[in-house]
Amino acid sequence: MNGLDRFEALMKERLPVFRLMRRAMMKDMTSLRVGGPADLLAEPATEEELGALIAAARACELPVTLMGNGSNLLVRDGGIRGLVIRLGRRFADIRVTDGGLEARSGVLLSELSQEAMRHGLSGLEFASGIPGTLGGAVYMNAGAYGGEMRDVITSVRVLRDGQFVTLGPDALDLRYRHSSLMNEGGTVVWASLALKRDDTGAIAGRMAELAARRRDKQPLSLPSAGSFFKRPLNGYAAQLIEEAGLKGLTVGGAQVSQKHAGFLVNAGGATARDFLALMDEVRQRVYLTSGVMMEPEVRILGEDE
Repeated sequence: MNGLDRFEALMKERLPVFRLMRRAMMKDMTSLRVGGPADLLAEPATEEELGALIAAARACELPVTLMGNGSNLLVRDGGIRGLVIRLGRRFADIRVTDGGLEARSGVLLSELSQEAMRHGLSGLEFASGIPGTLGGAVYMNAGAYGGEMRDVITSVRVLRDGQFVTLGPDALDLRYRHSSLMNEGGTVVWASLALKRDDTGAIAGRMAELAARRRDKQPLSLPSAGSFFKRPLNGYAAQLIEEAGLKGLTVGGAQVSQKHAGFLVNAGGATARDFLALMDEVRQRVYLTSGVMMEPEVRILGEDE
């Protein structure tokens, strides 16, 4: 019996009604719409199920990959070996607190910011157009339009080494597109956010203004992973790419957006191989023109075919 079969047998013993999916196509679960199959996919609804999945995988020496909404992932065409745990709508709750909100990691940032607005809570306007989940946003300290998750996070409940622990901002070491979770591991379960009271109409107005700016500047009609590259020191990725004359550069179905050079988009029928080749070409040509070697902001997972 191989590791996958042992894992499924163990989960059937521990959680008899829990459903596991074999060979789930990651292209159906990522915003870039590329990626091969995951050996196994699980979507827990409770902390008990999450803990059981990770414990069983460890017992069977099965690699585990965590994901949220798949909006910042590039999964290679060969897919992902082992177990993929998707924390999404089944793992999404929001509570209003005296100082803001608490939410589970599968909540979409768009829904979280809308809930904050409905209760007259300001501070998440910047996140209203980010397509990811709260867990992914904490993991990478997501941000936009001058705001970041570190501006609002007060504590995070994490599953690490089989134990649930609570981490504060200092322990999370939140920096530009970085948290300590990237180095030390751990699965975000809950996050507590400190927000400020404000007029609901004023909050809605700021969110509408940011939405209009996105529609004006970003290629929202094509599949993408948002900003593909991290912001370099003393500059902007889109500016460097445009100055290198790379707008519209295409490899297979992957393209540097004509509308915003910081976005690599799926113009139709792209593969992960196309995106990786385009990424390498952009990095090399930007380096030749500017001396800056850009780093991808997207997480690249899996293996080639």
